[in-house]
Amino acid sequence: MSVEKGGRSLDSFVDTICGGYLEKNKFDPELYEKFQVHRGLRNPDGSGVLAGVTRIGSVQGAVLRDGERIPIEGRLYYRGIEINDLIGGFEREGRLGFEETAYLLLTGELPKASQLEEFKGVLSELYALPDGFTENMILKAPSRDIMNKLARSLLALYSYDAEPDGCSARNLMRQSIELIARIPLIVSHAYAVKSHYFDNRSLVLHRPQEHLSIAENLLHTLRHDSSYTDEEARILDMCLVLHAEHGGGNNSAFSARVLSSSGTDTYSAMSAAVGSLKGPRHGGANLKVMGMLDEIMANVRDWNDRDEISAYLGRMLDKRAGDGSGLIYGMGHAVYTLSDPRAVILSAKAAKMAEGRGMSGEYGLIKNVAELAPGEFYKRHGTAKVIGANVDLFSGFIYKMCDIPSELFTPVFAVARMVGWCAHRIEERLFGGRIIRPAYRSISPERKYVLLSDRD
Repeated sequence: MSVEKGGRSLDSFVDTICGGYLEKNKFDPELYEKFQVHRGLRNPDGSGVLAGVTRIGSVQGAVLRDGERIPIEGRLYYRGIEINDLIGGFEREGRLGFEETAYLLLTGELPKASQLEEFKGVLSELYALPDGFTENMILKAPSRDIMNKLARSLLALYSYDAEPDGCSARNLMRQSIELIARIPLIVSHAYAVKSHYFDNRSLVLHRPQEHLSIAENLLHTLRHDSSYTDEEARILDMCLVLHAEHGGGNNSAFSARVLSSSGTDTYSAMSAAVGSLKGPRHGGANLKVMGMLDEIMANVRDWNDRDEISAYLGRMLDKRAGDGSGLIYGMGHAVYTLSDPRAVILSAKAAKMAEGRGMSGEYGLIKNVAELAPGEFYKRHGTAKVIGANVDLFSGFIYKMCDIPSELFTPVFAVARMVGWCAHRIEERLFGGRIIRPAYRSISPERKYVLLSDRD
């Protein structure tokens, strides 16, 4: 490979210029306050800077009362329907709910029975990838990282679309439905190829089954023997519903909207959203949580000893344990305060599932982390900020109980969130109207150009 040729010269050059860069280009973080920059597009009270309006989703974690932000139990709405009402509806009827949720988020309406069946039929006809896609786009260029392979595959789908750049409502909806149907098999095949080429496992590629739901097909295509239980299908479907949408301000949805506002194609916008979701501060957080829990389990002798657990969490906050970041992953959220409704729902599901699988001890440890971490945080920072468990503290544990490999945690998240991304892209392209273009304050002083011959 070309890495060796001239590699030492490149390393030396990079070392040299990086040293100079860090010395000459850093600046005092207090400048953000001086110029009233809403860093991270966050207001001083922690709320998000208002960047638009949407009918798609609403995330609520506090209310304004007499100018003060008051924490409340978290609420999540899909097209105005509270998430517990949505889930309770299809659970009472003994159904899986992800397809119904996708229809709701895309169209703004709950489907009638006939509309839902027609939508499921359309999706099932699109499960398979275009001819030669797996061979040419996945098998021939295996990747160690499934999210990177997913992003590349989404860009490649542009070449298989007869109208890739069309931005009419009809074309955007058609592309969205195709992507929602196809992304599960891209993830499954990318995982199979990754396992074969990098983990020395047998290569098994399954075809999707038209009579199965998206959650069922994920399990069917991911496993060598294609077997799964009804409990696994229902809990995975639940996770897909809970991860399908989270407002226009979350990093990946906002990425999709920023790109969409420029007029670019659907595949470029969705690939950017995948790149955003991959980050450990966003969709990759559930991987961080499981790594953290593995370390706690290895270093805390008694998982029921709350004092021992508190002490270890304190060491993590003091950067003497964990990954050295001083963070307790799975705790806190940008919007939710007292609780994350998704975490509340998944915690209850995880408790029941753990009991049936002999994993109640691990679940108990997770609950102790959720209850004890806020106190340890307060001891060190003395802040009145309310910190609760977020969905990542429980989703990874549920995937683990379903025997879903850790490298698939974030890709499964992407399968779900594709619905929200597409809904936000449609809304942005049809009703946004302007390219998203915030400003940055330049702090570089003016200076004169110096001729090369005059530079020391």
